[in-house]
Amino acid sequence: MPAIYQTRDFAVAGGLLSYGTDFRETYRLAGNYIGRVLNGEKPTDLPVQQATKVEFYINLKTAKALGLNVPAAMQARADEMIE
Repeated sequence: MPAIYQTRDFAVAGGLLSYGTDFRETYRLAGNYIGRVLNGEKPTDLPVQQATKVEFYINLKTAKALGLNVPAAMQARADEMIE
């Protein structure tokens, strides 16, 4: 059954696609918050932030096994094609 997962690890393990937040970006934002709090800013005064960078991976081997044709436009948008 084709499925879309949140992290690259699932696509590497055989999942069809993965599309989700770049966790490094999330950790970087959290680190910035911690730094600002440690420098004396009040947590209630800090703006809400959300990671905007997402990663998209396609497992071509799984797509082929399922008999799916991945369009070239979709392949062009992927961060990585797993074969």
